[in-house]
Amino acid sequence: MTKPFSPLSRRMLLGALPAAGVVTSLAGSVAGQSQGPLRGTVSEGIVQPLSIAIMIAGTEPSGNNIGEQITKVIIADLQSSGYFAPIDPRAFIQTSLDVNLSPAWENWSAVNAQFLANGRAYINANGQIQADVHLWDIYSQKEVQLSTNPNNPGIGFANNPVEWRRVAHKHADLIYERLTGEKGYFDTRIAFVAESGKRGARVKRLAMMDQDGANPQYLPVEGSGKIITPRFSADGNEIAYMALSADSARIFLYNVRAQRGEQVGQVRGMAFAPRYSPDGSKLAFSVSQGANSDIYVMNLNTRAASRLTSDPAIDTSPSFSPDGSRIAFTSDRGGSPQIYVMGADGSGARRITFGGGLYSTPVFSPKGDLIAFTKQSKGRFSIGVMNPDGSGERLLTSSYLEEGPTWAPNGRYIMFFREPPGGMPSLWMVEVNGRIERNVPYPGGASDPAWSPLLE
Repeated sequence: MTKPFSPLSRRMLLGALPAAGVVTSLAGSVAGQSQGPLRGTVSEGIVQPLSIAIMIAGTEPSGNNIGEQITKVIIADLQSSGYFAPIDPRAFIQTSLDVNLSPAWENWSAVNAQFLANGRAYINANGQIQADVHLWDIYSQKEVQLSTNPNNPGIGFANNPVEWRRVAHKHADLIYERLTGEKGYFDTRIAFVAESGKRGARVKRLAMMDQDGANPQYLPVEGSGKIITPRFSADGNEIAYMALSADSARIFLYNVRAQRGEQVGQVRGMAFAPRYSPDGSKLAFSVSQGANSDIYVMNLNTRAASRLTSDPAIDTSPSFSPDGSRIAFTSDRGGSPQIYVMGADGSGARRITFGGGLYSTPVFSPKGDLIAFTKQSKGRFSIGVMNPDGSGERLLTSSYLEEGPTWAPNGRYIMFFREPPGGMPSLWMVEVNGRIERNVPYPGGASDPAWSPLLE
């Protein structure tokens, strides 16, 4: 008979970077130069952030200083990454700059800027807010190629006025990519569970917001009861979630664009912990019947479900590898919750965690090089990463209670939720080497984050 789960069971049921001390060099593509390291310095795992000045000018016909607003969002994005040190605009010597002309290099080197992003924001012919931005390497006195057009190194992004922040996020993504060699992650959204009310009687609703905490909104979902464990599809157009009531647990799919949802087929037992396959054609989840739970995969086109595990234990929290060939999951088949990896068809399951403690919520990174997890040990919870074979375990952050890791689309950052004793949960973000840890703002309680892919 399967042993009862430890205190970790609630989350079990419901739910590429080098090791610390070794950090890859920053890289980018500077006009007239080949790909190579830029001037970010790395020493014993400590990154010296790139000093960058950002100056976007422009007002709307109403007089609103949209350039200043876009500038503030780009500054916040880059600063939050830990790889950039934006210069306070009050220190600028040159306060206006023609986007079609090279900057006065000495004015920017005098304020210790390594790079300058300057541009203008305006209402274009289609009534959209557009920002045209150029990026300059102050040390080499050359322009960094942002666009694919060799005759116009700068680039412009536009969007409708309501979503003007996305214009800023897209520029921040491109600057981040050009100067670090990694894809950005700023033009993304977070699906999460918004919590309110007293402990034991919490109201849990599906919500979504920008990755920086802006524009929070409740989603009009189907299903009564508490909404938990949202998960984005690979294209970001759909969210799978679980509706938990006193006598049932059902999985629903919510179409973000159409703003409507539907229940996923009919399964015998309680269904929970959904997660999409990389191509979006399948949904892996767990089904509980009595004291046992097994992992199933459903073809979302035919709604036919197949059972992958049949062990007399609790198997849950399936997560596909990026290539779709493997599934990481949690099981107590060995006597305590541990992480296992098996083939996507259920074959060859093997345990990969042997570090002591209780493990749950494994999630493959977008690159497939790491698995994030939750670990309970010595009365504390931790968020960590390990190689897919279980080696190289590193705990990134630890507290009284923290769970539910989700990856940024570039595989460099992990978001999770943390709950203090007697308090409300909140969202946090940590870099995969543990160097950056910060709170993600939301005015209420927030748990179970799911990071979207980059928006189109």
